[in-house]
Amino acid sequence: MTKPPPFDPMHLTDAMRESAQQIWLAGVGAFSKAQQEGGKVFENLVNDGLSIQRKTQAVAEEKWSQATQRMSDMAEQISNKTVTSVDRLETIFEDRVIKALIRQGYPTPQDWLALQHRVRALEEALMGASRAAAAGKAAARSGSTPATPAAAKKTRKASTAPAAGKSQTARASARSTGRSKT
Repeated sequence: MTKPPPFDPMHLTDAMRESAQQIWLAGVGAFSKAQQEGGKVFENLVNDGLSIQRKTQAVAEEKWSQATQRMSDMAEQISNKTVTSVDRLETIFEDRVIKALIRQGYPTPQDWLALQHRVRALEEALMGASRAAAAGKAAARSGSTPATPAAAKKTRKASTAPAAGKSQTARASARSTGRSKT
């Protein structure tokens, strides 16, 4: 086996210099030819370049608008799917929470509504009863009133006295034995 020749940086530099020189000469030759043939060839090249540029811009704009439309369509589809999925998950979550609360003994929304109706009905009944009581007190005041506050207290005590035939000692013994005497 033969060894490859050792790397020589000068050889590489010479080759690069020679290639650059050839490129330079080709450019100078093209420039010279363009000058010789005059501005007509140059104008033709410029016009051809403009024509190609316009065509490529039109194609690029068309492709860009198509790509933009596709991307916006895909984004809209993804957005719609996401909203639908989130709505579905939200509904499932709410249903499961409601079922868990019902299992724990919490009232349903319908139970709360029924309770609210009952409370309103009780409030209305209470308001009616308090109005009737106020009207009854007003009628009693306009009728006969006790002459003194002491007489009013005696009247109240008499109405709260124990029932006849049952003494306090009889009731106390009934409580201690657990029997009721009549």
